[in-house]
Amino acid sequence: MKITIDERRCKGCNLCTMVCPYHIFRQGTSPNLRGILVPVLDRPERCSNCRLGKLYGRTLCGMCQMICPDQAISWEDEKTGERKRMAVEF
Repeated sequence: MKITIDERRCKGCNLCTMVCPYHIFRQGTSPNLRGILVPVLDRPERCSNCRLGKLYGRTLCGMCQMICPDQAISWEDEKTGERKRMAVEF
């Protein structure tokens, strides 16, 4: 699974940057077509190693998706054979 941000739905509230335990989001620096600073994914491979996953009983904790008021954050299935990056941190 990989995380995506729908720039058409995002209003740039940056709540996702505040709740993510691994800080995979950072504030955007360049505005999109509507003039909104959409958060940028910073090393999203850390998300699959999230320690909160055990608390919620799944691989990804989903805190960013739950807090997003515009439902702009979602996960997509990765294509078979697509390379994945994993980060192992203690």
